[in-house]
Amino acid sequence: MASNPGEGIQGSHSPSGLSRLYSRYATECGLLIAIFAVVVIAILIDPTNAYLEKPWYNATEILRHASILGIFAMGAGIVIISGGIDLSSGSVIAFSGVICCSIILGLCQYAGLVDDTGNPVTANLPAWILVGAISGTLGVAFIIGSFHAWLITVIRLPPFIATLASLVGLRSLGRVLIQDVNRVFTSNANTQIYIRDAAYKSLGNEWYIPVIICSVVALALFTLMRSTVTGRHLYAIGGNEAAARLSGISTEKKKWMAYCIGTMTAALAGILYSSYVGGAMPDRDGLGYELNAIAAAVVGGCSLAGGLGTISGIVLGAIFLRVVIDAVAKTVKDNPDEFQGMIVGLLVVLAVTFNELRSQKGDRKKFFPGALGVVNIFSLTVLMGIVAVLVTSDGDSSTDDSRDKLIAGCIVSGVTCAVLVVRRVLESRSDTEQVS
Repeated sequence: MASNPGEGIQGSHSPSGLSRLYSRYATECGLLIAIFAVVVIAILIDPTNAYLEKPWYNATEILRHASILGIFAMGAGIVIISGGIDLSSGSVIAFSGVICCSIILGLCQYAGLVDDTGNPVTANLPAWILVGAISGTLGVAFIIGSFHAWLITVIRLPPFIATLASLVGLRSLGRVLIQDVNRVFTSNANTQIYIRDAAYKSLGNEWYIPVIICSVVALALFTLMRSTVTGRHLYAIGGNEAAARLSGISTEKKKWMAYCIGTMTAALAGILYSSYVGGAMPDRDGLGYELNAIAAAVVGGCSLAGGLGTISGIVLGAIFLRVVIDAVAKTVKDNPDEFQGMIVGLLVVLAVTFNELRSQKGDRKKFFPGALGVVNIFSLTVLMGIVAVLVTSDGDSSTDDSRDKLIAGCIVSGVTCAVLVVRRVLESRSDTEQVS
């Protein structure tokens, strides 16, 4: 990254080192503040005092889940920086779990690790089986990434369509494959595989292992994107692919590398996820994770238009996303799965909106122009009221609970409407001043 033009100029008007550091890492600093704020608010309003009673346990759980998310979010972020999009992360995670567990079963048969009925014994596995399974899974992920790159660069399919096909197809392929594998290596045709090896399970269950792996991946990708010519080329392709091609950059090869990084990081996360749950269940593994990856990247400062984003921002975006989900789980709902999709979607919208505001560079952005603006003021008011009603529910169907939910919804709707109307009035006044 090029240095600031003002560096090296001495005098009272030169910015301090701290100011330059903050300017360079403004997104990261903002995310750190946001993470701290969410944690403090969660501690203050948590009715169970979970954060105060078990601080170490909650911290390690957040770090473990955030690390797994951060691993494949970094891969998705590199694809976004290069001007593409990868919707297949969740399905690659599920499919990688199937591949890894299937290879373990096959190697157990090869090594003669079977019981009296001929079924593989997956406990106390030798290290070479685990290494072979992990290596084979990453190899399959490389092939999937290469296929994506071929569809996009040779066949000229839009990245959305190419990776959408994998989103739909890989999970179905995983279900078919796991049944065939069970028929071959076991006496049943289950749609699940369970691995009982303690070392394998520890990969995802020992909190520090995903953290270490995420740190290593982050350091490698940070170095790639910040300190190498390849990294600068990926930024250039995302900023203007045509100009990058005319300047002599091999855009096809760089995209190939980007999509392979995306699928291989997803595969690595899939291995950790399957070890965490103790096997492969393609129907449930990684559901909705592709949106989580994109959300972490966007919240971390990546522009969906390409050419912008940092690895450090993506990692902090993943931590922020996980902290928010965990805080909601402890303070609002007993079952966070009902709200996870809504939370992630809302954060994506807010992050994109914030990035859009920053990109205006002082130009006044109109959010509620004309009749369309009026309609969406009404829509946002109703939406925020519904969200308030849902999140204040505690599972009680009594009359008092219903009344409290209705009051909360009305208050949030009223505040939202007032804020948006004020914004609309200010926009209208600005238009009037410009005309006059």
